[in-house]
Amino acid sequence: MKTTPITGAALVALLAAGCAASPQPAPTPQVAVASAPVRRADVVSTIQLPGVLGFDRTYSVVGELAPGIVTAVPRPGAVLGRGARLFAVDGAPATLLYGSVPAHRDFFWGMSDGRDVRRLEANLVALGMDPGHAVTVDDHFSGATAAAVRRWQRKLGRPQTGRLDLGSVVFLPGRVRIRTVAAEAGTPAGPGTRMLTANSATRVVQVPLTTDRLGQLHPGDQVRVTLPDGETTLRGRVRTVGRVATAQDTGLATVPVTITLTRPGRAVAGLDLAPVQVSVVTARHKNVLTVPVTALLPRPGGGYQVALTAPGSRRLVPVEPGLFDEEGGTVEITGDMPDGAQVEVPAS
Repeated sequence: MKTTPITGAALVALLAAGCAASPQPAPTPQVAVASAPVRRADVVSTIQLPGVLGFDRTYSVVGELAPGIVTAVPRPGAVLGRGARLFAVDGAPATLLYGSVPAHRDFFWGMSDGRDVRRLEANLVALGMDPGHAVTVDDHFSGATAAAVRRWQRKLGRPQTGRLDLGSVVFLPGRVRIRTVAAEAGTPAGPGTRMLTANSATRVVQVPLTTDRLGQLHPGDQVRVTLPDGETTLRGRVRTVGRVATAQDTGLATVPVTITLTRPGRAVAGLDLAPVQVSVVTARHKNVLTVPVTALLPRPGGGYQVALTAPGSRRLVPVEPGLFDEEGGTVEITGDMPDGAQVEVPAS
């Protein structure tokens, strides 16, 4: 027989309904019972949110090399880092470098200063093309910069001109994962041709948060992410909470929430657009009296009570429920009872 677990909130609703339907005092139970201790502990209240595990930002890569035939493209799913070939036209490669400023012009000794030059120099240093530490990473393309470019061209097997033509390097913020290839090998391409789309290689979880829960999630909040197997959990942190709501078919508006994973590791290998569950702590009460949720009994006229048990005795004591810990199956209580007392619960 299939059973459905009852959450703490649902149990309270059922108990309340029982109070209203039956004003008589709770009789001594005729079912098997056991006992559980009243404990002093921390109680954490959480909410569960649906999310999708994928990759971070999407980039559209446009070719700016001279017109020709596409001779090399990456396979979808490939992860490329600094110095990797993104694609090639007539054998001339377009190489991935890191930077947030687009490469929009030729690079050569004598060009005007700019932030794109600074990014190029930083990449040349990171690639080990400045062994004598002659390059100053700034906005100026110097003779030392040209020498570093020649070393790089020699390593790539390209003509050692010290000059980089427009399109030979592509600046993206970091490592990327190829999502789609728009221009296949053997097809013509020229400046402005859309070559491929890529995601950041950073793993993230996207959550469509309904606007009625906006106050429950904030940038910096720590969360737990349960993977599709239902068992593996990972730690994460809320990076951003969107400010622009989008209407959904359900009638509820949502904002996008991005969660970064602390140490995704191999557990997420091969997972893309996979459904996950995100557990968010909404409240925490420390060092309070707690009992299992199943220890709560309805009181005549409303409210709740628990049955204190001792050898040969059973006494009903009124309690006031506080915070529910649905994952732990416990509830905070206030009432006249000592820490360590035994309360009655259904036998498992």
